[in-house]
Amino acid sequence: MAALLVLAASTEFLLVAGAAYFAAVLYYRLILLHSPDAALYIQESLLISTLQLLVSIGLRHYSRIQTQPRHAFLWSGASGVFLVFSFLLSTIFLLKISADYSRAIVIVQAASVTLAVLCTRTIWYSLLQPAIASGLIDARRIILIGDPDHCLQFSARAMATGIRTIRCFDFPVVREDCSGRVRPGAVQALPDVLQLATECRPLRANDIVILTSESDVRSALALASVLSDLPVDVHVVPVGSIDLMAVSRITQFGNMVTMRIFQSPLTPFNRAIKRALDIVAAIVGLILASPLFVIVPLAIKLDSRGPVFFRQTRHGYNNEPIRVLKFRSMSVMEEGDNFRPVARHDPRVTRLGRVLRQTNIDELPQLFNVLGGDMSMVGPRPHPTAQNETFAELISSFYRRHNVKPGITGWAQVNGYRGDTDTLEKMQRRLEHDLHYIDNWSLLLDLKIIVMTLFSRKAYWNAY
Repeated sequence: MAALLVLAASTEFLLVAGAAYFAAVLYYRLILLHSPDAALYIQESLLISTLQLLVSIGLRHYSRIQTQPRHAFLWSGASGVFLVFSFLLSTIFLLKISADYSRAIVIVQAASVTLAVLCTRTIWYSLLQPAIASGLIDARRIILIGDPDHCLQFSARAMATGIRTIRCFDFPVVREDCSGRVRPGAVQALPDVLQLATECRPLRANDIVILTSESDVRSALALASVLSDLPVDVHVVPVGSIDLMAVSRITQFGNMVTMRIFQSPLTPFNRAIKRALDIVAAIVGLILASPLFVIVPLAIKLDSRGPVFFRQTRHGYNNEPIRVLKFRSMSVMEEGDNFRPVARHDPRVTRLGRVLRQTNIDELPQLFNVLGGDMSMVGPRPHPTAQNETFAELISSFYRRHNVKPGITGWAQVNGYRGDTDTLEKMQRRLEHDLHYIDNWSLLLDLKIIVMTLFSRKAYWNAY
């Protein structure tokens, strides 16, 4: 695994150097129509690639590939490029050598290097992650200490992420004094504990995991103290709490350390970024769709009797009620407990309404909801209140999908989970995708979903 990570980092180093150099050369020859000083841009390109490599190593980008989602791995690369060019420009300014460098070339180089980093990391992630998951590559080697059944269960879960168990040991007996307290010094005197440490040493594991039951918790610290003599990471996992710890993070809370089970999906900074994208995208969308706001109302009036727009109360951020705006596509306007989901070949849908729904044009007025701040361009689709209340009683954590603003489109919709939810399984699959989006939000993911909404066939499945 280490050799592959070195190879990946080396590949990125070479491609970044090549991208920086050829970006400068092509700019000179295609735009300025003459050849550049090769020596100058070779040195600069090597400097850029070296700085990028140092940033990647210093921030442990590649060593975390096993535990990072794809978007986080790519985002760390793009952030590294930003740091590199920030340092480069600062150096050029301080040394007063800006006359030798064109601002346009620096911009072109930054764009080409960013593209090279993203492409390189996408390819390596696509190669390494399946190999790790299938066990072809041992990402980490671990020793388990605990009950054999617990070790077997933990080993199976660890193998799914490429972590291979090389040995299991029973939990040793730890001596206690008459008060019932563990005496750390006494542990070192027990032959079985010392023998355990001796047997672990030649195995050259990366980690030792102590699986503790309720009765072993007090002994775990003393055992870990003995194992600290080995050059490995020592972990303690309470048996029965593996699922809880899988979603937990150890955090600093004031002057204390806590186990944070859930966190707010978006930081204030992320909310500001997402809001800025919403405003820009909504304004652009309204400008591009402005002819439809003239044509569609006229068509609705000619097709059937009733208002042009349909407003319905739905749950928004933090379960607060919002009024969602749509072009009317049905002959009825149901609200509250009277709501009945639309089914395939539903007679309530008008002839024009069927076209509007299949093309998602009926959702366009929600761009005004986005501008008003009630909705986002991307997020879990808002359900009618009656439907929400029904499924909240059947599915745990259902309302967690309201921890972000609802969206005009979402991860569930672009993966084909839209339309009628006449079975519990369909709603569960939709919820799984909504929670995946919430737990893995990034600006790139929002942009990806917007593009998929426009061009992916799955985004139009079950639209009726």
